[in-house]
Amino acid sequence: MTAPVFVLDPLVLPDLCGGEYVLDGPEGRHAVSVKRMRPGEDVILTDGRGRWMEGVVKAAEGKDRLVVMDLEGAHEEPQEQPRITVVQALPKGDRGELAVETMTETGVDAIVPWTASRCVTQWKGERGLKSLAKWRATAREAGKQSRRVRFPEVADTATSKQVAALLAKADFAAVLHEDRAYPSEPLATAELPAEGEIVLVVGPEGGVSPEELELFEQAGAKTYRLGRSVLRTSTAGTAATALLLGRTGRWS
Repeated sequence: MTAPVFVLDPLVLPDLCGGEYVLDGPEGRHAVSVKRMRPGEDVILTDGRGRWMEGVVKAAEGKDRLVVMDLEGAHEEPQEQPRITVVQALPKGDRGELAVETMTETGVDAIVPWTASRCVTQWKGERGLKSLAKWRATAREAGKQSRRVRFPEVADTATSKQVAALLAKADFAAVLHEDRAYPSEPLATAELPAEGEIVLVVGPEGGVSPEELELFEQAGAKTYRLGRSVLRTSTAGTAATALLLGRTGRWS
């Protein structure tokens, strides 16, 4: 198993090579009081954007200070190809955070919250900003939990027209649509690019509306389905991401 991951400010990381660093604040508290790191154990410090350093715990002080030594030079993890972005319609309650958590652990590269016409949940004003912040915090924590050093970007909330613009630029654009009366292809046999951008749209519990389907198809997207069962919006993105990661060789 790889060493536990802790997040640093991107501006701090380049100056640590060969020295020591005191991890304090929330990250230090998590390392000392939750993870119970001890002298001699390996740790990874990252900016969450692909850069990381490996070090060794020198000391744990109090409840929130971890002294890390023997820091190596910074490594850069390249962006994997093809890149996978999931456009996630806003679910009800905490199912949005569940979707972000499991997609992050699976390996998605970017998540776009989408206000679909059939979404019961609407992000407006201060509430919308808080909800978006929760999604971003969830992606960060899930990235650490799954020992990633490049966390998925959680974009600002998108309208259907903005989603269509995103699909138009993609190398593979797909809309998950489980209506058996509507023509669709199995995602398991779709021809996928070896590089570039894959954009996958996951609709709300009520499904993607006919108007949105037409808009997305005009942008170059096709409709696809998963298996015989109908998945909830909070799990469909994770299942589809896993399928794509396996088929593109990123899980090989």
